[in-house]
Amino acid sequence: DRPTSGIVLFAKTSKALSRMNNMFKDKTIQKTYWAVVEKPKNSINIKPKNTLVDYLKKNEKQNKSYAYPNELKGSKKAELTYNIIGKGDNYWFVEIKPKTGRHHQIRVQLSNIGLVIKGDLKYGAKRSNKDGSIHLLAQKLEFIHPVKKEPITIVANPPKDVLWDEFLKVNSDK
Repeated sequence: DRPTSGIVLFAKTSKALSRMNNMFKDKTIQKTYWAVVEKPKNSINIKPKNTLVDYLKKNEKQNKSYAYPNELKGSKKAELTYNIIGKGDNYWFVEIKPKTGRHHQIRVQLSNIGLVIKGDLKYGAKRSNKDGSIHLLAQKLEFIHPVKKEPITIVANPPKDVLWDEFLKVNSDK
Protein backbone atom coordinates (compact mmCIF):
# COMPACT_ATOMS: atom_id res chain seq x y z
CA ASP A 1 0.00 0.00 0.00
CA ARG A 2 1.72 3.15 -1.20
CA PRO A 3 -0.03 5.60 1.17
CA THR A 4 0.96 3.51 4.23
CA SER A 5 4.04 4.53 6.23
CA GLY A 6 6.52 2.43 8.17
CA ILE A 7 8.53 -0.71 7.55
CA VAL A 8 9.43 -1.96 4.10
CA LEU A 9 11.48 -5.17 4.12
CA PHE A 10 14.02 -5.84 1.35
CA ALA A 11 16.12 -8.95 0.70
CA LYS A 12 19.77 -8.68 -0.39
CA THR A 13 19.80 -11.95 -2.34
CA SER A 14 17.32 -14.12 -4.21
CA LYS A 15 17.90 -16.87 -1.62
CA ALA A 16 17.04 -14.48 1.22
CA LEU A 17 13.98 -13.30 -0.73
CA SER A 18 12.80 -16.89 -1.14
CA ARG A 19 13.25 -17.53 2.60
CA MET A 20 11.39 -14.36 3.56
CA ASN A 21 8.55 -15.11 1.13
CA ASN A 22 8.21 -18.58 2.68
CA MET A 23 8.14 -17.08 6.17
CA PHE A 24 5.33 -14.72 5.17
CA LYS A 25 3.46 -17.58 3.48
CA ASP A 26 3.92 -19.84 6.54
CA LYS A 27 2.81 -16.96 8.81
CA THR A 28 5.97 -17.10 10.93
CA ILE A 29 6.41 -13.33 10.66
CA GLN A 30 4.26 -11.36 13.11
CA LYS A 31 3.15 -7.98 11.76
CA THR A 32 1.85 -5.10 13.85
CA TYR A 33 0.23 -1.99 12.41
CA TRP A 34 -0.99 1.19 14.02
CA ALA A 35 -3.87 3.27 12.68
CA VAL A 36 -5.54 6.55 13.51
CA VAL A 37 -9.22 6.13 12.64
CA GLU A 38 -12.04 8.64 12.46
CA LYS A 39 -14.31 8.44 15.49
CA PRO A 40 -17.20 6.28 14.26
CA LYS A 41 -20.71 7.74 14.05
CA ASN A 42 -22.15 4.68 15.79
CA SER A 43 -19.68 2.97 18.10
CA ILE A 44 -22.15 0.85 20.08
CA ASN A 45 -21.35 -2.38 18.22
CA ILE A 46 -17.59 -1.83 18.01
CA LYS A 47 -15.76 -4.00 20.53
CA PRO A 48 -12.57 -2.62 22.13
CA LYS A 49 -10.73 -5.83 21.08
CA ASN A 50 -11.85 -8.22 18.38
CA THR A 51 -10.91 -10.66 15.63
CA LEU A 52 -12.34 -9.95 12.20
CA VAL A 53 -12.78 -12.70 9.61
CA ASP A 54 -14.05 -11.67 6.18
CA TYR A 55 -13.76 -12.78 2.58
CA LEU A 56 -12.17 -10.13 0.40
CA LYS A 57 -12.74 -9.76 -3.29
CA LYS A 58 -10.51 -7.44 -5.29
CA ASN A 59 -11.85 -5.18 -8.03
CA GLU A 60 -8.85 -4.70 -10.34
CA LYS A 61 -10.37 -1.75 -12.24
CA GLN A 62 -11.04 0.21 -9.05
CA ASN A 63 -7.88 -1.06 -7.28
CA LYS A 64 -10.13 -1.69 -4.31
CA SER A 65 -11.18 -4.69 -2.23
CA TYR A 66 -14.62 -5.47 -0.81
CA ALA A 67 -15.38 -7.47 2.35
CA TYR A 68 -18.07 -10.15 2.53
CA PRO A 69 -19.19 -12.26 5.51
CA ASN A 70 -19.23 -15.46 3.43
CA GLU A 71 -16.96 -16.94 0.79
CA LEU A 72 -17.70 -15.88 -2.79
CA LYS A 73 -16.18 -17.06 -6.03
CA GLY A 74 -12.81 -15.33 -6.36
CA SER A 75 -12.71 -14.14 -2.74
CA LYS A 76 -9.92 -14.83 -0.25
CA LYS A 77 -10.23 -15.31 3.51
CA ALA A 78 -8.83 -12.40 5.53
CA GLU A 79 -8.27 -12.36 9.27
CA LEU A 80 -6.93 -9.77 11.69
CA THR A 81 -7.18 -8.80 15.33
CA TYR A 82 -7.47 -5.22 16.50
CA ASN A 83 -7.22 -3.45 19.83
CA ILE A 84 -8.50 0.08 20.41
CA ILE A 85 -5.68 1.63 22.43
CA GLY A 86 -7.08 5.10 22.94
CA LYS A 87 -9.91 7.48 22.09
CA GLY A 88 -9.73 11.19 21.41
CA ASP A 89 -12.48 13.69 20.62
CA ASN A 90 -12.37 13.02 16.87
CA TYR A 91 -10.04 10.04 16.41
CA TRP A 92 -9.35 6.63 17.89
CA PHE A 93 -5.99 4.87 18.04
CA VAL A 94 -5.93 1.23 16.98
CA GLU A 95 -3.31 -1.53 16.99
CA ILE A 96 -3.82 -4.19 14.31
CA LYS A 97 -2.27 -7.64 13.89
CA PRO A 98 -3.14 -9.18 10.53
CA LYS A 99 -3.08 -12.98 10.32
CA THR A 100 -3.28 -12.89 6.52
CA GLY A 101 -1.90 -10.45 3.97
CA ARG A 102 -4.60 -9.50 1.49
CA HIS A 103 -4.95 -6.51 -0.85
CA HIS A 104 -5.90 -3.47 1.28
CA GLN A 105 -6.92 -5.91 4.02
CA ILE A 106 -6.61 -3.64 7.06
CA ARG A 107 -8.18 -0.70 5.28
CA VAL A 108 -11.25 -2.60 4.05
CA GLN A 109 -11.82 -4.73 7.17
CA LEU A 110 -11.65 -1.77 9.57
CA SER A 111 -13.80 0.38 7.30
CA ASN A 112 -16.33 -2.45 7.08
CA ILE A 113 -17.01 -2.16 10.84
CA GLY A 114 -17.04 1.65 10.87
CA LEU A 115 -13.37 2.31 11.72
CA VAL A 116 -12.24 4.45 8.76
CA ILE A 117 -8.52 5.27 8.63
CA LYS A 118 -7.82 9.01 8.61
CA GLY A 119 -7.07 10.20 5.09
CA ASP A 120 -8.25 7.00 3.37
CA LEU A 121 -10.74 8.39 0.84
CA LYS A 122 -10.89 5.06 -0.99
CA TYR A 123 -12.46 3.39 2.05
CA GLY A 124 -14.67 6.18 3.37
CA ALA A 125 -12.57 8.93 4.99
CA LYS A 126 -14.19 12.36 5.15
CA ARG A 127 -11.14 14.08 3.66
CA SER A 128 -7.68 13.23 2.40
CA ASN A 129 -4.43 14.07 4.16
CA LYS A 130 -2.56 16.97 2.54
CA ASP A 131 0.36 14.74 1.50
CA GLY A 132 -1.84 11.92 0.14
CA SER A 133 -0.85 9.54 2.95
CA ILE A 134 -3.19 7.65 5.22
CA HIS A 135 -2.75 7.22 8.97
CA LEU A 136 -1.73 3.56 8.76
CA LEU A 137 1.76 2.56 9.92
CA ALA A 138 3.54 -0.77 9.42
CA GLN A 139 4.95 -0.48 12.95
CA LYS A 140 6.65 -3.78 13.80
CA LEU A 141 7.86 -7.06 12.27
CA GLU A 142 8.95 -9.97 14.46
CA PHE A 143 10.48 -13.22 13.24
CA ILE A 144 13.22 -15.76 13.81
CA HIS A 145 16.22 -15.24 11.54
CA PRO A 146 16.09 -18.12 9.02
CA VAL A 147 19.83 -18.92 9.29
CA LYS A 148 21.05 -17.64 12.66
CA LYS A 149 17.81 -18.69 14.44
CA GLU A 150 17.89 -15.48 16.49
CA PRO A 151 14.77 -13.39 17.19
CA ILE A 152 14.59 -10.27 15.03
CA THR A 153 12.37 -7.28 15.81
CA ILE A 154 12.14 -4.34 13.41
CA VAL A 155 10.30 -1.24 14.63
CA ALA A 156 9.30 1.94 12.78
CA ASN A 157 8.33 5.22 14.38
CA PRO A 158 5.38 7.09 12.89
CA PRO A 159 5.92 10.21 10.79
CA LYS A 160 6.05 13.55 12.59
CA ASP A 161 2.41 14.57 12.92
CA VAL A 162 0.18 15.89 15.71
CA LEU A 163 -2.11 12.83 15.67
CA TRP A 164 0.76 10.33 15.59
CA ASP A 165 2.41 12.22 18.47
CA GLU A 166 -0.84 11.86 20.43
CA PHE A 167 -0.93 8.15 19.54
CA LEU A 168 2.61 7.70 20.89
CA LYS A 169 1.61 9.46 24.12
CA VAL A 170 -1.46 7.24 24.56
CA ASN A 171 0.51 4.10 23.63
CA SER A 172 3.28 4.86 26.14
CA ASP A 173 0.64 5.12 28.88
CA LYS A 174 -0.44 1.50 28.25
